[in-house]
Amino acid sequence: MKSTFKVYVQVNLKLFFSLLGCGERPLFGPPGASRIVGGREAPEGAWPWQVSIQIQYRHHCGGTLLSSVWVLTATHCFYHHLRIGLSYFRVVAGLNTLSSPGKYAQVRSIRGVKMHDGYNIITSDNDVTLLLLSSPFKFTNYIQPICLPGDVIHEAMLNLSHCFVSGWGSPLTNKLQEAEVELIDRRTCNRVTWYNGIITEKMICAGLESGAADSCQGDSGGPLQCYSENQDRFYQVGVTSFGDECGLPHKPGVYARVSIFSKWLTATTFLIQQLTLE
Repeated sequence: MKSTFKVYVQVNLKLFFSLLGCGERPLFGPPGASRIVGGREAPEGAWPWQVSIQIQYRHHCGGTLLSSVWVLTATHCFYHHLRIGLSYFRVVAGLNTLSSPGKYAQVRSIRGVKMHDGYNIITSDNDVTLLLLSSPFKFTNYIQPICLPGDVIHEAMLNLSHCFVSGWGSPLTNKLQEAEVELIDRRTCNRVTWYNGIITEKMICAGLESGAADSCQGDSGGPLQCYSENQDRFYQVGVTSFGDECGLPHKPGVYARVSIFSKWLTATTFLIQQLTLE
């Protein structure tokens, strides 16, 4: 019993709180006071937790490193694709240019996929999935894990500001893109002229009211990340889920709200960790 509890504590802390350096960008300081309007190419190392999930060497979805062996992404990225077999998938970290991975990139295969059992293909609720990698990534200045809020209360205490989406975009671009966005409260996002009531408590909206920046600069499964003034590091607030076309006013990107799934993330990683240790 003691050993089981020890493993649980180690996994839980490793995933959420005690990752020394989680949410830190070794090559960059805190985000500046000026806002990035619209999308732009991201400098190398700007988002070291960003990964490219690929099928037969072609970019398929984004994802985020939670630790050296765990990746958080969206269920809709795998819901119709697992039938082809995991051997066709790979995860690339430290990547900036898709056509030219470069010396900082590392590649890993996927050992296991755990989709949220409550995923609803119609409403897109519970659009989160965990990937267990076949072997750990080696952390460098270009490959780092992101921090996660422990729950909704913890999220509110982080004093989040400067939120960004990142990814290779929709339509796909060769260079990693980034865009600064604003978090939009659910009541506003559910207005008739916005999303007309379809945004659930498990979702969060982010973008600009004008439509100048949203998840078009990111990827399905990729991160919505915000800087915590209190902790001086980035936290993943959302997983890119869906949007109504791209860049339209009152149609921001919609994300699975990570803080809602903290218990599921902890329980899932603990269970799979236990199974792999047996």
